[in-house]
Amino acid sequence: MPWRWGWLLVGIGLAFGNAGAAARAGAGEAAAPPAALAWDDLAPVRPAPQDWPWWRGPNSDNIAAGPQAPPVRWTATENVLWKADVPGRGYGSPCLWGNRLFLPTADDQAQVQYVLCYDRGTGQKLWQTEVHRGGFMRINPKNSHASSTPACDGERVFMPFMVQGGIWLTALDVGGRIVWQKKLGAFQSMHGFAASPVFYRSLVIVAVDSVKGSYIAALHRRTGETVWRIDRPDYRLGTYASPAVGRIGGRDQLLIQGPYKVFSYDPATGGLLWTCDGPNESTCSTVSFDEQFVYASAGFPKRNLLCIRGDGRGDVTKTHIVWTKEGGAAYVPALLLAGGLLYMVEDEGKATCFEAGAGKVVWEARLRGAFSSSPVLAGGHIYITNEAGVMFVFKPGRAFELVAASDLADGGFATPVISGGRLYLRTFRTGLEAGPQGASARRVGATM
Repeated sequence: MPWRWGWLLVGIGLAFGNAGAAARAGAGEAAAPPAALAWDDLAPVRPAPQDWPWWRGPNSDNIAAGPQAPPVRWTATENVLWKADVPGRGYGSPCLWGNRLFLPTADDQAQVQYVLCYDRGTGQKLWQTEVHRGGFMRINPKNSHASSTPACDGERVFMPFMVQGGIWLTALDVGGRIVWQKKLGAFQSMHGFAASPVFYRSLVIVAVDSVKGSYIAALHRRTGETVWRIDRPDYRLGTYASPAVGRIGGRDQLLIQGPYKVFSYDPATGGLLWTCDGPNESTCSTVSFDEQFVYASAGFPKRNLLCIRGDGRGDVTKTHIVWTKEGGAAYVPALLLAGGLLYMVEDEGKATCFEAGAGKVVWEARLRGAFSSSPVLAGGHIYITNEAGVMFVFKPGRAFELVAASDLADGGFATPVISGGRLYLRTFRTGLEAGPQGASARRVGATM
């Protein structure tokens, strides 16, 4: 069987976790529990500080638990802990729970989609489960058939795939056995699918924005039963953003941008809370938020950025927009919000820091190359990789300070995961795993 190979990148250091931001409800338990819900019969998901259990991390903000000290410099052979062959091709980031690393991939030629599991400490592959075979659909050349990031609740791993005319959600146990699998609905692909699942209490929620027949579905994590499902607006080119769950303006909200608007829903019922026009027609990135504001950046056909007060109801376009920036915004990379500052890296490499509450530009800088991954904050540094495989590390704060630019010797679109003082990165074909100073790489071969 022919394969295209990728790698994982890992760094090591010391880590001492904290509980995360109070504004986040994505870990499965809201800050202030709503009234009793008949379907909510599972214990809250409680990831440990060293876990990175879903897209954008335990607090849905791309901020690693601290303090920790991941490495800031490495080469293909220096500061490397382990490297592991990854069969096939995919752009989804890893998710981490305990000593396990879960990753999706796809064999384009054989048309097979898999979920893989590795030992996060050694890089040894623990299992490889075939999820779908045949029926691959149209994608953009910059997309893959495994672009979503899986989510893990400690007992099950949830992974959506576009295949066989629709979007399918599969729940596997942490040993690789398929527990349940469900076709969420039909999907008409223009550029493919990339949205990652989110949790809310006992639910796993998947957004399926399509050319025709868009929807969001919320399923019970244990049984796969549909708890609620709502229709979404369609768009001629599709939109590709992942949803986010958080507590903003004193209530739990399910947030997603595109098409044409930013939408807020009640994650318990799917009921629409508010909408705001913008930032543009089609979007790819996940919104950022704090306890008061929602930040959204898009896209197509123009690049716009806006900040919305998140306590409204109905159409809040005329009442709740705090500030906007027209032109020059990120399309694919998500924003990073930390310490009252909003960091944005545009697809073409321009980096900008804003005062989050006012929209005032604090600094601007240029990072070379094109970008599809999103910035991650860990150990007092911001990490982001360009498509050619150069990892830029710079200091957060009111002055731009580039710390390092390390060539990974291979490119990629996946966003790095930083946890427990280690950095895990998926690349196209080759890779490195950053480790203690002076460490040499130990390669772990794949088995089929």
